[in-house]
Amino acid sequence: MAQTNIQVNTKSKALFIGGTGTISSAIVKKLSQDSLWEVWLLNRGNRKNDVPAGVHQITCDISNEEEARKKLEGMNFDVVSEFIGFTKEQVERDYRLFKDKTKQYIFISSASAYNKPAANYIITEGTTLANPHWEYSRNKIECEAFLMKKYREEAFPVTIVRPSHTYDERTVPLGVHGKKGFFQVVKRMMENKPVIIQGDGTSLWTLTSSIDFATGFTGLMGNRHAIGEAFQITGDETLSWNQIYQTIADALGVKLNAVHVSSDFLSAAGDKYGYDFEGSLTGDKSVSVVFDNSKLKRVVPDMKTTVPFNKGVRISLNYVLSHPECQTEDPEFDQWCDKVISVLKEAAVKI
Repeated sequence: MAQTNIQVNTKSKALFIGGTGTISSAIVKKLSQDSLWEVWLLNRGNRKNDVPAGVHQITCDISNEEEARKKLEGMNFDVVSEFIGFTKEQVERDYRLFKDKTKQYIFISSASAYNKPAANYIITEGTTLANPHWEYSRNKIECEAFLMKKYREEAFPVTIVRPSHTYDERTVPLGVHGKKGFFQVVKRMMENKPVIIQGDGTSLWTLTSSIDFATGFTGLMGNRHAIGEAFQITGDETLSWNQIYQTIADALGVKLNAVHVSSDFLSAAGDKYGYDFEGSLTGDKSVSVVFDNSKLKRVVPDMKTTVPFNKGVRISLNYVLSHPECQTEDPEFDQWCDKVISVLKEAAVKI
């Protein structure tokens, strides 16, 4: 009997647009160790040291559509994942570039796109999408609408993923911080200075380790049950903001000096300094949110919380405090916090 000379490629091929950020790094690392995946990144190549061994790199600014088209010529993928798409124009570009090049296009949206406060504090994928307070969220909603229209009309193989507050070892999740990120708040804690918590700190929130997020995300990749569907990927642990900040203080071995400030006051006080607290707080973090992840778990049975926050925050702090490049100070935000706290103390004395 004559032998055939057919070669079967058992590896699936994935392209990540971005691929070195807070959410995507853990996914790329996980897949780079999976013998069934061939992993490619398309980005500007600014963080090559963060790319795991064996991962292929396409150095390109995807906003230059013609350059991207040339770099992608002759290439096809089982999955394309967009981590740096924030506007409808960007996903329209992706559609033009990849409509004939991929079997699945995964768009990273945001759980901040859900209407807040929702009719029910338990959020599902069917919760209404609407956010009058945050342009970022409204742009994500527009992206979703465009992509789902292409799925309905042309069978464009889209999957929508909605993360909530996801963190990795390079970040410490907070409710209120300045333009330069979280570290100034951590520094204030270590210096026993008061730190601002929005509201009374009792609203509920969900934090997700990027390690756990990667389990949910990779379970959707190449999964036929995910095509034309939206999934929120979050952890199972729900904490109040007071508990979140106390857990950070405990990990640092310091006393938490919390000052509770209404989100409305923070929005007004932050406006002239360019802090968009109306979007990030009123439009997102000031409202209690509990996620129902049953839809995801039906499709990805392995999804669960393996890194609770009391463990994850210690991993983050150990990394940040041993890596000076993660310790970005923000004197302007530090002074702003002192001003806000001073104003509140004066008002309290007058009362």
